[in-house]
Amino acid sequence: MQNSRRCISLLGVVRHPHCLRPCFATSPDLRQVHRAAVSYSRKKQETNVSALFKPVQVQANADAEDVGSELVGKLEKAELLKILNKFTQRREIKSLCSENGLDSYLQQQAFGSFRRYCIEAENLPVDVHIIFSDIMNGAGHVDDIFPYFLRHAKTVFPHLDCMDDLKKISDLRQPANWYTNARAITRKIVFHAGPTNSGKTYHAMERYLSAKTGVYCGPLKLLATEVYNKANERGTPCDLVTGEERKFGISENSPANHVACTVEMTSVNTPYEVAVIDEIQQIRDPQRGWAWTRAFLGLIADEVHVCGEAGALELLQKICETTGETVEMRHYDRLTELTVESTALGSLDNVVPGDCIVCFSKHDIYTVSREIEARGKEVAVIYGGLPPGTKLAQAAKFNDPANSCKVMVATDAIGMGLNLSIRRIIFYSLIKPTMNERGEREIDTISVSAALQIAGRAGRFRTQWEHGYVTAFKSEDLQILQRILGQTPEPLKQAGLHPTADQIELYAYHLPNSSLSNLMDIFVNLCTVDDSLYFMCNIEDFKFLAEMIQHVPLPLRARYVFCCAPINRKMPFVCSMFLKIARQYSRNEPITFDFIKKNCGWPFKLPKTILDLVHLEAIFDVMDLYLWLSYRFMDLFPEAGSVREAQKELDEIIQQGVFQITRLLKNTEAGQGGDVPNYTMRRATYTKDPRLPSASRGRLTERLLAQGLLTPGMLSELRKEWDAQQGGSKDTQDPSTDSDDEDNLSGNSKKLRRKRRK
Repeated sequence: MQNSRRCISLLGVVRHPHCLRPCFATSPDLRQVHRAAVSYSRKKQETNVSALFKPVQVQANADAEDVGSELVGKLEKAELLKILNKFTQRREIKSLCSENGLDSYLQQQAFGSFRRYCIEAENLPVDVHIIFSDIMNGAGHVDDIFPYFLRHAKTVFPHLDCMDDLKKISDLRQPANWYTNARAITRKIVFHAGPTNSGKTYHAMERYLSAKTGVYCGPLKLLATEVYNKANERGTPCDLVTGEERKFGISENSPANHVACTVEMTSVNTPYEVAVIDEIQQIRDPQRGWAWTRAFLGLIADEVHVCGEAGALELLQKICETTGETVEMRHYDRLTELTVESTALGSLDNVVPGDCIVCFSKHDIYTVSREIEARGKEVAVIYGGLPPGTKLAQAAKFNDPANSCKVMVATDAIGMGLNLSIRRIIFYSLIKPTMNERGEREIDTISVSAALQIAGRAGRFRTQWEHGYVTAFKSEDLQILQRILGQTPEPLKQAGLHPTADQIELYAYHLPNSSLSNLMDIFVNLCTVDDSLYFMCNIEDFKFLAEMIQHVPLPLRARYVFCCAPINRKMPFVCSMFLKIARQYSRNEPITFDFIKKNCGWPFKLPKTILDLVHLEAIFDVMDLYLWLSYRFMDLFPEAGSVREAQKELDEIIQQGVFQITRLLKNTEAGQGGDVPNYTMRRATYTKDPRLPSASRGRLTERLLAQGLLTPGMLSELRKEWDAQQGGSKDTQDPSTDSDDEDNLSGNSKKLRRKRRK
């Protein structure tokens, strides 16, 4: 589910700023250089697993009384240091270390720790003291130190005693065996394969609606809601389950036999007659693929109907070999004709009714929509950051034959989840930023799969435009587009996996001193995966959230849940609210509607500029976060109803803002010297060189600032909160520390110059 899994989204580390996009969009040579740089970056970042294990600090003065000195006399520190240096340099000792799991990195760390411990301790443990005394007096050999050194090394690095257990916990080679209830029945797997507008999902849904019990698992809240509405309209009571919402076809106390849910919310404990998994090709997604893998392997259903690209067939067949199941293939052809035009659009003057111009950046969305409206044509706008209600309103406006709006400008968000009556798809650009499995931002030509998915939205069956057309905006892109659309998507090779909360809890039991982010790192690097079928999904978003709330005292299970929250890490305001909510939760204080109102500036006002609109979208995301958490921690998020009502009001305000997006652009230009701002680019530039004492910033802070997730003003506010807590006023903080100044988003220069409070 896009909402319940955006989970992340804070965690991914953006390697390539958005401000580089124009360069990559204009030069194939630069794209090649970019790929080479990414390749080099990958080689450079090969992780030394041992480096992930953080040493535990060992306290000196193990014995309160110096029994060793009483028995054999005092030890000369200078002589002791010579013995230790000789010990660490012996080849035999290094060989013994290797046999006991200490590689060269761990040896260096452990030798250093042991040396400091022995030199700085006032009173050594009596057995260690005596062995050193014997060596000094010629009654022992330097190698005799090794058992005591190894004991110390295992205290510093607890994993040395449990490495085999850790590897067993992270053995992911047979994920099919995790779902014993699904393996206990014989499931019928039916694969409905075909392009967009082929009717594949329709046939699967007909079987779903005719079954006694069923579950639909979709990639988006919009799709799950559409199935929920259609089922209930047809007289089949159906419940809706998403990360942020529950709706009931009958009543809250009487669950319906049919459920429509986002794929992450799929129950693998409830038996059904029929299950439908939509957009199965998403099983390869670097961030969310694990949810499709879990649903496909874990659903307890007599019939499992999967819908998607034909390229997924081979992978599904191989996975089914591990479960003892077979795949029944049903192929569908496109119901309407789709033609790739022989000429590019060339100019926005050539836009005609039914056209949808697809852009891959919000900056292009703003630019194109304004230029079209300047030509006297009304425009509908859809992009991923808009609330679902606003997307539906814009779609309805565009689809209505009686409405004056005949043109749409959208991102690839139209690729799934919205029913649109489009005559022609126009690719404004073929360059799209994507996130790879390592969490790195890559900018490259759109994939065959994505191009076909988007182009297929033209010419929808049983609409006024049954014959669809596709072209490019630029003539130099048209030939590339024709070549891309002439191909078939590459067969899927691997399905995604992700560490579970139970697995991480077991890791924490063995490594109690490790942070959650560190545990995830260790798990991913130690895990064993059958890479002929599976891959480990990118966990950078998860880790980023974990590092953000590392200093907040939370139980491990709650910390894990918080780090799965649906957050857009590109929004500084959302990040700061996530941190405040985590703090409030850690104090066992309810997160009320008043808390949300106080921090989000309720009641809301109509946006006057694009930045106002972006901020309102961020507030909507904060409310999504609240609702998501309210279903997981009901006792401390007690006012979900009030937040939901306020969110509906906010959705309507955002709708009004999008309806007059050209006026917002003009207002923004008037206030900023005439240039249409790229919000992301502006923020990245704004935070590039903050005027704060460098000594007061750590590595995480530098990352937050560099990526635009934290502004210097916000950092100053966080420091004030921390200082207040350290000063003993933890429960009586200054009200200013719990409210975000909107100037943090617009770059107030006074905030930039604020110095750290001593």
